[in-house]
Amino acid sequence: MIRGIHHIGVAVENLDRARALYVEKLGLREGTRDEVPEQMVRVLVVYAGETRIELLEPTSPESPIAKFLAKRGPGVHHIAYHVDDVGAGLATLGQRGLQLIDSAPRDGAHHTRVGFVHPKSTEGVLTELVQDLH
Repeated sequence: MIRGIHHIGVAVENLDRARALYVEKLGLREGTRDEVPEQMVRVLVVYAGETRIELLEPTSPESPIAKFLAKRGPGVHHIAYHVDDVGAGLATLGQRGLQLIDSAPRDGAHHTRVGFVHPKSTEGVLTELVQDLH
């Protein structure tokens, strides 16, 4: 079911400051920007070789990213796994006893469908399943 790591999500307070760190100082390759209004987040993709990292900036104090930042500060927010069918993946994980945040897929950044698994059932790691639509 899981084909590999799709990306690592990193919560940041300011996307431009984070870009300066990851692209200009660390030398990672800059990818595309996107905004997901339903999740109240702006996203900048950067690449460490072939590894994709999504920098996540909240667009509202009600955003899950804003709440994460208020509680924990900037840092790793989640690990996302690449799957062929996020709906089937969520169903399988739910049948295996994992606590789901999403019972059905929702729109994600950069032409994807996503679903989240609660960190209470994954040793404290927020887990995302990602299906690329293109």
